[in-house]
Amino acid sequence: MSYTILDCYTDEPAGLGVPPYLGTYPRYLFGAIKHQHKETPYYLTIDDLRLFHKYNSKKPDNKNDLKTKIKVYNLTKNYDKVEDILNKTKTLVIIAGIHTPGKYLSAVPGTLNEVMQLTKDINCKRVLTGPAATIGSRLEGGKFIEKVDLTQFEEVDNNYLGIENYNEIQSIKGAEIVKQIPALRLAEIETGRGCNAGKCSFCTEPMKHDIEFREQKDILAEITALKKQGIEHFRLGKQSCFYSYKNGKVSEIEKLLKPIKAKTLHIDNVNPNNVISEDGIKITKLVIKYCTPGNVAAFGIESFDKEVIKRNHLNTRPETAFKAIQILNKYGAKTSPNGMPYLLPGINILFGLIGETKKTFEANYHWLKKILDHNLLIRRINIRQVVPFPGTYLYIEAGNKFLRKNRKHYWKWRNTIRQDIDYPMLKRLLPIGSVMKDVYTEIYDGKTTFGRQLGTYPLIVGIKGRHELNKFVNIKVTNHMLRSVTGEII
Repeated sequence: MSYTILDCYTDEPAGLGVPPYLGTYPRYLFGAIKHQHKETPYYLTIDDLRLFHKYNSKKPDNKNDLKTKIKVYNLTKNYDKVEDILNKTKTLVIIAGIHTPGKYLSAVPGTLNEVMQLTKDINCKRVLTGPAATIGSRLEGGKFIEKVDLTQFEEVDNNYLGIENYNEIQSIKGAEIVKQIPALRLAEIETGRGCNAGKCSFCTEPMKHDIEFREQKDILAEITALKKQGIEHFRLGKQSCFYSYKNGKVSEIEKLLKPIKAKTLHIDNVNPNNVISEDGIKITKLVIKYCTPGNVAAFGIESFDKEVIKRNHLNTRPETAFKAIQILNKYGAKTSPNGMPYLLPGINILFGLIGETKKTFEANYHWLKKILDHNLLIRRINIRQVVPFPGTYLYIEAGNKFLRKNRKHYWKWRNTIRQDIDYPMLKRLLPIGSVMKDVYTEIYDGKTTFGRQLGTYPLIVGIKGRHELNKFVNIKVTNHMLRSVTGEII
């Protein structure tokens, strides 16, 4: 073998490739190498490489370790052959890049500094691709991108192997990468590129691609190929707004959703402006009809402060966001057989945007409290500090000015929302005694097992005791934390 893919995991405004998600980058590259070079590349994860360097490729004893070692948890079937594989490798294609930093239950993405350190002595051509090859990467919010010397890589190219448009993607051949992955994965499926919502000051998506939509037949062919490899869980998440697919034409969205049969079928990003129209309501009904329960439409609201909205070119006014939340609650808040509502909104809030003041928090709190007081449900509120990426309007106009100015307030603001909004919202969403079905056990932390249902933004469940990992269980909710629940197996 002359080609090896090293997956360090990706997280972007449109697209997630951190386990248990399997992103598009490794699959597309795998297919392209098979098609262009007529060979089957090896697939390694950053976990494989960490295990090789730190533990001499000896797999950890997750059953008896007090705490699951999540930095070496997502191993491939090749974990014990890393040295041999690297000795055979002529070209190492490294996928990396975090553009929307988050917390991950059972994985740790590779930073560029880590990747450079772990690959510096490998005698081969090293190619950096993925989001990091465009404008860098940062695993923590509220900071600039990592400062690294990319000349260590012989090539830096976000579009390595020249996959320019959708008809060049070898997604069926790419599905064969699953043969090298022993654990359960949820496949991220791309439906479109670019963004037609505007130019939000912080966002990197418009910098990567012009607007392009993928054909239904190609999406369905990829899902079919992945199902043949044993993948049963999917998210139509690699897009800036699912409701905008094929310019929001209802019949085209039904043409996509109707034929898909899967144990999990969820969506991700949704522009609230596209929810409140007559067609938006029809699309909401289609998502509930054809997708599986526990679904979340992530609203990129970012701020309820109208001055911040204006100065950062955000596309959703508070009144619009509120109306969109009402619509999703009207049609999707009913509890489903798996214990979760069919479809709920999620809200993204960003701190550090241009023009942010104490009034920004007051506006955010006011509207979140209004949502709570109107007995509406939100599945989750993501609160993070922005990363000023080079080339974005935020980077050019303000950099980290407002991050520095308001950093002393961030944790207080965040914790107030967690205590006053998240906590009562969660108790309303899942009262004590509620039953959640098909919770997948993932890691240990002391005498607690943590799991979650498979899907988009699943709720974390802490289960007392050390139960067998990688199993589906049904649980009864016994208590509430700020952003998670505790439960017992039934």
